[in-house]
Amino acid sequence: MPLPTPQGRQKEVLYLPSQGHFVVLGTAGSGKTTLAILRAAYLSNPRTEHRGKTLLVTFNRTLVTYLQSLQKREKKLNNVVIENYHRFARGYLASRRKISRNSILDNTQKLKLIEQALQKIKNHFADHPLVDKPVSFFEDEFRWMSQQGILTLENYQRIESDQFLGTRILPQYRDFLFLAYQQYQELLSDSNYQYDWDNIATTVCQELEEDTSTRRYKHIIIDEGQDFSPEMIRSLSLAIPADGSLTFFGDIAQQIYGHRISWRSAGLNVSDSEIWEFEENYRNSKQIAQLSLAIAQMSYFRGVPDLVEPQSPSADGPLPTIVKCNSRIDEISLVVQQAIQIIKQSETVAILCRDRKDEKQIKQAITSRRYLPESVQLHKKMQRLELNSPKIYYGTYHSAKGLEFDLVILPFCNKQRLPDPQIVETFGETEAMSRDGRLLYVGVTRAKSRLLITYHQELTELLPLNPNLYRILQHSQ
Repeated sequence: MPLPTPQGRQKEVLYLPSQGHFVVLGTAGSGKTTLAILRAAYLSNPRTEHRGKTLLVTFNRTLVTYLQSLQKREKKLNNVVIENYHRFARGYLASRRKISRNSILDNTQKLKLIEQALQKIKNHFADHPLVDKPVSFFEDEFRWMSQQGILTLENYQRIESDQFLGTRILPQYRDFLFLAYQQYQELLSDSNYQYDWDNIATTVCQELEEDTSTRRYKHIIIDEGQDFSPEMIRSLSLAIPADGSLTFFGDIAQQIYGHRISWRSAGLNVSDSEIWEFEENYRNSKQIAQLSLAIAQMSYFRGVPDLVEPQSPSADGPLPTIVKCNSRIDEISLVVQQAIQIIKQSETVAILCRDRKDEKQIKQAITSRRYLPESVQLHKKMQRLELNSPKIYYGTYHSAKGLEFDLVILPFCNKQRLPDPQIVETFGETEAMSRDGRLLYVGVTRAKSRLLITYHQELTELLPLNPNLYRILQHSQ
């Protein structure tokens, strides 16, 4: 299968100069990943003057697997390395002898270490308003501090409070939080681990600033860049030579890993007049695009900078369907039946869930059938991923980032489930709506022609109220 042909303004972006920083912001379905692949092939072409080894880096490991599957059958990508950011970071630090095996703290161990850090300081702050917050609250703020490369209290205090770009934490509470953060960093330093998954990018930055050796890559292309932290992007900009290039592709509406961070704070040498915007939606039908636009106009998206509003595509299709079920069991049965019907029509279908717990129930329902349909679980340890044959793909919203399917089914869209009650309890309803609203947007925009949303009890308030956007049904067994 040959590489796709660029359309419209995509041709201009493909042939941008081979030196400097470039930012391309686009709506879902505008061909950002396609352009990332094509630009990687163009910049790495050995028959050109600008040729050089090229890194195509993304955040989602499932998407990496898909891109690597494309690479295996396309010779134009022979001089391109495709990997996720953390693989790049570990490889670079290993070349500098700054990392050893099994030296990165996993998330479960990180929560335990944060708990220990809080215990050490709680005795001195028994009456502090934040002292009884759950560990997940501190873990979230510590991650944000690492992503921003905050190393001093002065730096932390200087950041203005802003719902999207800055911290939720009021200035008067930051002394306490920074003390807890320092205590966590000390415990990490005293442990058998060198890094956690969030602070490793800062070390990469520091090493690259001192590293005078020849850079491994001449060109770096970032796909799904909205999920990269400023420190990650900064480190990648340092990883290219003076005559190299860095091209950033992103969609702020799909920012589900790096909430409250912006590529702008990474120091890229790009002015507002040099930012490219892709408004054309080549993936979704007109009806699905209208729903995604309505979601992007919900209150939890307001005030988000760099949001690109899509133009309505010309491809027609059926209205997204919302089906109310009598129970969760009824809902699971309907979802699997519909998926099997679609693959019989030689189309791809994805069942996408809020988390692995919900996904597990879908998996059980698929695998328990007497005549097992061909199914593929989307997960980070996949060895190969092809999307050109009729199968049932299932996974989380996170795992489907950057992918597309003929039909997407989104089960369990209940008010009692979305937004997640645990996130509401920890961070408040506004923050929870924002986080899960973006997840829902990602799920909706994976669908090319058909979308099915199911629920029981009450429908989530994350969906727009306009009844003209849907076909609404009641399922009866």
